[in-house]
Amino acid sequence: MKRIGYIIQKEFRQIFRNKAMLPIIFVMPLIQLLILSNAATFEVKNIKFSYIDHDRSSASRSLIEKFEVSSYFNVISDFPSASLANSAMLNGEVDVILEIPGNLERDLVKDKYVKLGIAINAINGAAAGVESVYINQIVRDFNKAIKVELVGQPQSSGLPISIATIPLFWYNETLNYKTFMVPGILVMLVTMITLFLSGMNIVREKEIGTLEQINVTPIRKSQFIIGKLFPFWVIGMALLSIGLIISKLIFDVPMVGSLALMYFYTSIYILVVLGIGLFISNYTDTQQQAMFIAWFFMVIFILMSGLFTPIESMPGWAQIITEFNPVKYFVEVMRMVMLKGSNLEDILPQLLKTLVYALAMNGLAVWSYKKTT
Repeated sequence: MKRIGYIIQKEFRQIFRNKAMLPIIFVMPLIQLLILSNAATFEVKNIKFSYIDHDRSSASRSLIEKFEVSSYFNVISDFPSASLANSAMLNGEVDVILEIPGNLERDLVKDKYVKLGIAINAINGAAAGVESVYINQIVRDFNKAIKVELVGQPQSSGLPISIATIPLFWYNETLNYKTFMVPGILVMLVTMITLFLSGMNIVREKEIGTLEQINVTPIRKSQFIIGKLFPFWVIGMALLSIGLIISKLIFDVPMVGSLALMYFYTSIYILVVLGIGLFISNYTDTQQQAMFIAWFFMVIFILMSGLFTPIESMPGWAQIITEFNPVKYFVEVMRMVMLKGSNLEDILPQLLKTLVYALAMNGLAVWSYKKTT
């Protein structure tokens, strides 16, 4: 234990003496959490909206006003013809074109079917889908209001009884995207920092020529590995603590579940990341190589973790691969515990898989360290 304690103290001294490393460890992740949590959004705003009004009636003006008062649309201008509107979309000046047919108001009074023309710039397919939902909602609201205004009687008059459907939004009542994204971004930052630091740790000893000197000392290799990796385990837990504080104070993310359960799972998860970092360092000779390999795996882990895109929407083969992605389980657990208040029994499947992953990766890392040194 004294030998392990000596290595741990030595490692902490090296970390805190390196003035360039401290901002990378603590300041950079916090800035990234603040920026990414505000930038990574599923909402689509400031949609450049234009229209072609062939009717020029009070009904058409009422419909356009619905888009003007919406916080999602920015009404650019109207066009006298479809050709000019299409040219504007081709040049990227507008995102949505609404074409209102002639005799709109007259057909609505006569309770006739009215067809609106909608053109959406769908280069970004996800954004186009969201824009289509916004437009349909506004048109539905307009359709309900205009019947009362033109016909002059309540909408329910003369209609059969219908059951009103009131949606209930569980776990995120305000539909705030930050509530969904902040726990995932916190997972990403904890993973990135601990993986990069642990991946470059042993390699740094190789570059400066002290690794072979340590191997010939009475210090066992298991003691050496524990002493080298434990400081980064502490740093990972500290980053989680700071991130949780920021999530609550700045983003007001609810923390319904147990913090102790969250820290317990994180303590095991960080062992997985440290094992991967050590495994990478055993097969690289320079810190640059370790950084590139760690980044290669990090990109795959993040993109296939369900952080930005639902796993259910991925192809079948990709969903199978995600079962070997530790970041996926950490994202699920963070959201389950923080937002749903899940207990140990609820996260037990993720916990067991993470524990097996930790044992396997650290076992491979220790074995490969012995084989390569």
